[in-house]
Amino acid sequence: MKLLALETSTLLGGAAIVDESEGLIAESRLSIRTTFSERLMTEIDHMMKQAGVSLENIDVFAVSIGPGSFTGLRIGLSTVKGFAFATHKPIVAVPSLEAFSWNFPYCRYPVCILLDARKKEVYAAVFVWKDRGFVRIIEEVTLSINNLVENLISLNTPVRRGESGFSDQKILFAGEGAILYRHQIIDSLGERAVFAPAEKMVPSPATVALLGMKKASMGYFSDPVNLIPLYIRKSEAEIKKHG
Repeated sequence: MKLLALETSTLLGGAAIVDESEGLIAESRLSIRTTFSERLMTEIDHMMKQAGVSLENIDVFAVSIGPGSFTGLRIGLSTVKGFAFATHKPIVAVPSLEAFSWNFPYCRYPVCILLDARKKEVYAAVFVWKDRGFVRIIEEVTLSINNLVENLISLNTPVRRGESGFSDQKILFAGEGAILYRHQIIDSLGERAVFAPAEKMVPSPATVALLGMKKASMGYFSDPVNLIPLYIRKSEAEIKKHG
């Protein structure tokens, strides 16, 4: 089974192809400082040609469903829906922050993924590694960095046997929100705050593909007609329309 995945939740996204038996076949990343709508299809076509894979070879499509950039998520989802309708192949939806956390498998610390939500807020979720995967200890939420830090300080979830709790642990921060609010995080958490290296501060299309393959193998497909991005909060257009 081959799967094509799209990651368009941040300014740096892209596509990846995985095979159930071969693993990762190809991955391509691109910046949307010019928009995804201008470059995404060209990039997908180039990657598939380089990998020797055609759209007809793809058995399932995966998409990073959010939270993240409203425009990016819409473009990624509409592209995947177009592929699915054209080929009559299924779609799996992968939560963006969960996929991002897989940049750090087996991490000994809780992993806090932060994306810039604008308006001095972040999209955030916190994960801990248990057994063979990540478990959420803070679900996807939109809040200010100060409120996030307060939640992290007050949270007291044991991470590993013999340790007193989450409040005594270092925390690994990653994502554009971690870069943007690095100083505030350090001011509040001091040496407890550790930050991912630069190359791990961005989401990976490959992790979206690998999580998508796991979901596909378990039959967790989404209805392409009713599938919508996980925005968490209303867009500016919705706020202006409905108040």
